[in-house]
Amino acid sequence: MTRLICIFALLFSFSTTHAQVDTSAYETQRAKINALLAERSTKFGQYEQSLNERTGIFGFQTKQDIRNSNEILRQITLNDNTIFKELKVLLDYKDLQVQQVKSSVTDNTERLNSYMAAIKKLQDNNAILRDQLNKPEPMSGAWYIVFLLLIGIGAYIYMQRKKLKTT
Repeated sequence: MTRLICIFALLFSFSTTHAQVDTSAYETQRAKINALLAERSTKFGQYEQSLNERTGIFGFQTKQDIRNSNEILRQITLNDNTIFKELKVLLDYKDLQVQQVKSSVTDNTERLNSYMAAIKKLQDNNAILRDQLNKPEPMSGAWYIVFLLLIGIGAYIYMQRKKLKTT
């Protein structure tokens, strides 16, 4: 059981390392988008201010005022296009992050299943070895031969001593 906990901890540490790298890129991209949104808000404030500018005679807008307003509006549009591109990159990061998590989960699950299968196999082998240890081992043929030889040698020595005593 302790081994399983160690395996889980090891796998978790590997997956969090990858997530930290991806999270930093994701956070950098978010900061970039937030800066572009702040720039857009500033430009929009400038646009509203330029709409209220009336430098012409009798307080009317001149062509220059309208051109300035249009230029600011064009810059806002370009900024919006940049924001859309950066949002696409951000979503791609998020999709990549999701794919990495899925593949990491799949890899970790496969590894965990193989570890569990190996542990099960070792436990089964351990049980078989314990059963063999607890079961008395029948005498093999070699032990019978050794046993019979010892009896034969003992009988020969006994007969030789008996002959010596009678002579």
